[in-house]
Amino acid sequence: MGEKITFMDVFKNSFTENFSQLSISTIVLSLGITFVLGLFIFFIYKKTYNGVLYTKSFNVSLLLISLVTCVVILAISSNVVLSLGMVGALSIVRFRTAVKDSMDLVYMFWAISVGIVSGAGLFLLGIIGSAIIAVILIAMNKFDYNDNAYLLVLNYDNSADENKLLESIQSEAKKCKIKSKSFHKDQGELTLELRLIKENASFVNKITKEIGVSNAMLVSYNGDYTS
Repeated sequence: MGEKITFMDVFKNSFTENFSQLSISTIVLSLGITFVLGLFIFFIYKKTYNGVLYTKSFNVSLLLISLVTCVVILAISSNVVLSLGMVGALSIVRFRTAVKDSMDLVYMFWAISVGIVSGAGLFLLGIIGSAIIAVILIAMNKFDYNDNAYLLVLNYDNSADENKLLESIQSEAKKCKIKSKSFHKDQGELTLELRLIKENASFVNKITKEIGVSNAMLVSYNGDYTS
C-alpha cells in the first residue's frame, strides 16, 4: 500500500517547490519591459496633460506603480500559497488620496495593467495595448472640440437692468445658463455658464460699461462648481 499523502504534505510542496520557477532572467526581463512601458506612460501623460498644474511626482508614481505591480504579480505567479497570503495582506491597504482629474484615474489603471501583463509574461499584449491607448489619447488630445465652457461672474447694484445684461450676454453665447444668483444690501452677484460662439472675450469689456455693473470676471470652467 502506497504512502498516504496528507494535506500538510501538499501544502509544504506547493510552498517550497515553485519558487525555483522564477529565474533571474525572467525577473530582469519582466521588470525591464515594465520600466520601458512605464517610461512610455510617463511621456504620454506629460504630453497630453491639459490640467492647470502639472505634477511631476504623480507622473513618476505612475512608473513606480507599474514596477511594484509587476513585482507583486511575479511573486503571486510563483507560488499559489504565497498568492493567497499576499491577497490577504493587500486587502487591508486603503488608499484615501482623492483623484481630482478623471484622466489621472485612467493613467493609474493603465500603469497597473502594464504591471499585471508584464508580470504575467504577456509582453506583446502590454506593448500593443499601450501603443493603441497612446494613439487614442494623443488623437483625442489633438482634436479640438471648440466648445469650451466658461463661468461669467457679474457684480452689480440696484441700478443694473438684469434683462438687458442677459440679452447682451446671450448675443455672444451659444448657450447661457444661470448657475447662481445672490443679492445682499443693494449688491448682487450673478454667475452664468457660457458656451461662446467665438473664442473672443472682448464682450466682457462691453458688459463692465453697462450701468450698475461694478465687476465682470470670465473664467474657464470644467464642470467642478458648487454654489
